[in-house]
Amino acid sequence: MSEAGGGRGCGSSVPQRAPWSLVAATAAFCLVSATSVWTAGAAPMSREERQKLGNQVLEMFDHAYGNYMEHAYPADELMPLTCRGRVRGQEPSRGDVDDALGKFSLTLIDSLDTLVVLNKTKEFEDAVRKVLRDVNLDNDVVVSVFETNIRVLGGLLGGHSLAIMLKEKGEYMQWYNDELLQMAKQLGYKLLPAFNTTSGLPYPRINLKFGVRKPEARTGTETDTCTACAGTLILEFAALSRFTGATVFEEYARKALDFLWEKRQRSSNLVGVTINIHTGDWVRKDSGVGAGIDSYYEYLLKAYVLLGDDSFLERFNTHYDAIMRYISQPPLLLDVHIHKPMLNARTWMDALLAFFPGLQVLKGDIRPAIETHEMLYQVIKKHNFLPEAFTTDFRVHWAQHPLRPEFAESTYFLYKATGDPYYLEVGKTLIENLNKYARVPCGFAAMKDVRTGSHEDRMDSFFLAEMFKYLYLLFADKEDIIFDIEDYIFTTEAHLLPLWLSTTNQSISKKNTTSEYTELDDSNFDWTCPNTQILFPNDPLYAQSIREPLKNVVDKSCPRGIIRVEESFRSGAKPPLRARDFMATNPEHLEILKKMGVSLIHLKDGRVQLVQHAIQAASSIDAEDGLRFMQEMIELSSQQQKEQQLPPRAVQIVSHPFFGRVVLTAGPAQFGLDLSKHKETRGFVASSKPYNGCSELTNPEAVVGKIALIQRGQCMFAEKARNVQNAGAIGGIVIDDNEGSSSDTAPLFQMAGDGKDTDDIKIPMLFLFSKEGSIILDAIREYEEVEVLLSDKAKDRDPEMENEEQPSSENDSQNQSAEQITSSSQEVDLVDQESPEESSLNSQPESPSSADMDNAASVSASEQNSNPMEIHETTSLDGECTDLDNQLQEQSETEEDSNPNVSWGKKVQPIDSILADWNEDIEAFEMMEKDEL
Repeated sequence: MSEAGGGRGCGSSVPQRAPWSLVAATAAFCLVSATSVWTAGAAPMSREERQKLGNQVLEMFDHAYGNYMEHAYPADELMPLTCRGRVRGQEPSRGDVDDALGKFSLTLIDSLDTLVVLNKTKEFEDAVRKVLRDVNLDNDVVVSVFETNIRVLGGLLGGHSLAIMLKEKGEYMQWYNDELLQMAKQLGYKLLPAFNTTSGLPYPRINLKFGVRKPEARTGTETDTCTACAGTLILEFAALSRFTGATVFEEYARKALDFLWEKRQRSSNLVGVTINIHTGDWVRKDSGVGAGIDSYYEYLLKAYVLLGDDSFLERFNTHYDAIMRYISQPPLLLDVHIHKPMLNARTWMDALLAFFPGLQVLKGDIRPAIETHEMLYQVIKKHNFLPEAFTTDFRVHWAQHPLRPEFAESTYFLYKATGDPYYLEVGKTLIENLNKYARVPCGFAAMKDVRTGSHEDRMDSFFLAEMFKYLYLLFADKEDIIFDIEDYIFTTEAHLLPLWLSTTNQSISKKNTTSEYTELDDSNFDWTCPNTQILFPNDPLYAQSIREPLKNVVDKSCPRGIIRVEESFRSGAKPPLRARDFMATNPEHLEILKKMGVSLIHLKDGRVQLVQHAIQAASSIDAEDGLRFMQEMIELSSQQQKEQQLPPRAVQIVSHPFFGRVVLTAGPAQFGLDLSKHKETRGFVASSKPYNGCSELTNPEAVVGKIALIQRGQCMFAEKARNVQNAGAIGGIVIDDNEGSSSDTAPLFQMAGDGKDTDDIKIPMLFLFSKEGSIILDAIREYEEVEVLLSDKAKDRDPEMENEEQPSSENDSQNQSAEQITSSSQEVDLVDQESPEESSLNSQPESPSSADMDNAASVSASEQNSNPMEIHETTSLDGECTDLDNQLQEQSETEEDSNPNVSWGKKVQPIDSILADWNEDIEAFEMMEKDEL
């Protein structure tokens, strides 16, 4: 996001630049004005401490970048746990995530302008030479058009922008002759065939060598793309056109943006997540500010800043008004349906929306930016990182954290806008958490599960492109940066494009087609510069007063619906029937069901089936209660299944040179010591003989008092546990015998017993896939003695703070939101859910080497996998949804701590509105089944 903030008109204080730069040029003035208000009453962080933190950021970058160059280059990314490069095709496929990899040294290109921002000009010059010498853009590989644009094209353009700046200064890059720009132009032409569609929206993927439609391209059959994928091109493509004079790039990017604008839902002015690139029909009709849409909004506003085209600002303001009207539910930002914007599409939020407070700073709407940012910070303080998705009551929904920089981005821009030293402390917390929980010997590892602290063997290029840039700028003074950052705008990947591009090679028609059919609300311009008296009252505690009510929003939150029940009690009305209280033999309950339009059917096999017909409800309120009851019943059924699952465990290497910085995701056992209820087990590891552990150990002296390593296969897990326990081992780690298996690509499973009484097994037993197990085996070969910690979650990795009490980690997680599942006619079976088709906990077949020997029960470490759900005219709802029932149970225990002043109640819909466009609803819900970040 750009350093430039605010909107229009700081009057005579604006430097004399071209008219396009008005919003950009006024940014520094407006932000400085704001800063002068804040610092008057806040205790600033000393310059010495800021310098210390800035130097710490530099050291962290050196650790990440140095390890990439030493262990991974010229590969696209570093695998920090195994200290090697990730090469497309040589590692197990991770699906769409790998579409960012094109065998073009992605991390190096993505890091170019970061080197200059961090004042590493010599390293920058060396890096540019490496790019020119080694990088090939003509590889036979299918890549994401979106990712290649923002990371590679943006990285080349950002590198070029700063290379010519350094050359002008006369000390570095004197040999440079636009070589990076020529590479960017070559890449731009390679991306252009993706736009060969009737709509002008690009295909989501392209083959760098063969394009789209050729048989050898292995792509070009896709029909859908995300809104952000098609709407996040204008900055890079326009910059390429302005730098080179080739207008074709900007023309194609503008056409894609124009088409998305035309296809917005006219009554709500919102856009969906996924669109058909040929017909322009919305495929997924939910709308938010997170994954799938986020940078579309960002680029509309920034295109206005960079290019000076008023139509982009008008479009953004129209969308922003809709966002604040429907999606913003302070401090939350919840997805809604584009055609029914009063109806929430889900009850969880994804981590990518953390960029939005920063965009609101650029817009000039500071108050909601402060509110949402504070809510996100409270989630981070609870889980150490922002989970990939979390619920409205701030539980983990998707547990991963790939070291995303969006929250750091918003922190930086809020500090620039307010000057409030509180945001420096927030940045300090981010630095501490990265060093404490993500730092490993070969870089920084993404978090596999924020609840356990386990790692994933990935360090994405955006971590170096964005995270260190924003953190360094947060603590840097102007003199610490060798160029004026105010002269540049940040792309969504934090690459720097010069603002002077607006007056260069202006050959693109700027016809304003927006106002022809859009009536703009003047209030859109209320929160823009220079209204500092509105934004920043002469009260140094203004930001604090906004944050204060949100300080305990995470710990004291209650699930949606609880407040509604409490309000009903206060008004004397009888609270609606909850699924957890329902009894099929209670006549009163049956009467309530009837009133809600819910029928109860006793099936021949003993099951009870519930079917709701909203039109049969006594009123629209009763229909809504019936809908909520059905959703709760789905969640209750799902929770009953979940209660049989055990969460993943952690194996933490604590000996030299790891010191607890490597955490491996481990599967639990249904027998032995429960690590969630007992103290963790710590000890040195030793391999058992025989290695399969299926008979009495021949080396008991080697494993006594240690944690035994055992290979999977040839006998039951419980038998292995008994044999190593009898030999004196204090714990056991079973390593998969299927070479190459990894928790990155396969769901974890819990080790089942042998069908007999396993109470005699007293030691903890954990399971590691082959890849994670090899990390321990390799460590033994190199260091001989390796000490590990078996626990339910990773412990403090800082040796000096080893004895400090750690914050509790949330072990409850949530699956797909119940609010995504609605229909005019719903049914749910109250079943035991033990069949193999319905349960993810039943035994799974072994690999051939160990078939029918080990018993395994599948468990998802990230809680992302939900059971398949069928949508029919009468909808079957046996799939997993939000773990709301578990929330409700906990609410009864924490009711005294709940904040009664926070209203979480849903808007009540009239029955006619509930029934309207129902077929369109069902289609939208079906698509949300496929929802992925």
